[in-house]
Amino acid sequence: MLTQRTTLLIASVSGILAVALGAFGAHALKDLLVSNNRIETYELATRYHFYHTLALIGVSILTDKFPGKYIQLSTAFFLLGMILFSGSLYILSLTNITKFAIVTPFGGVFMIAGWAALLMAIVKKSVSN
Repeated sequence: MLTQRTTLLIASVSGILAVALGAFGAHALKDLLVSNNRIETYELATRYHFYHTLALIGVSILTDKFPGKYIQLSTAFFLLGMILFSGSLYILSLTNITKFAIVTPFGGVFMIAGWAALLMAIVKKSVSN
């Protein structure tokens, strides 16, 4: 079970990674990303990584207000989506191996599922009140 504390810990680590990877990409990896023509891809990975780190923080705050399986699913789906979507784009950017891009849409689907699960948590709570 993903507790509020666990979700906040995951979001904290994710935030650290997002900042570190963003800075590393902008400075240390800039020449590689330019030569691979993947700066925009890397920036997209970082942007969605940040968005969904913030979403995890939001979900963790809402855990007590909207307890149940949907809030848990939202956390799991956001995390899996970030790993698949941003992770595949990070790897694609660094290696320029386009086969990694096959994973990216699955990450996007999990991110959408995370938002849908959050919606369901809110709707189910509203209906039961």
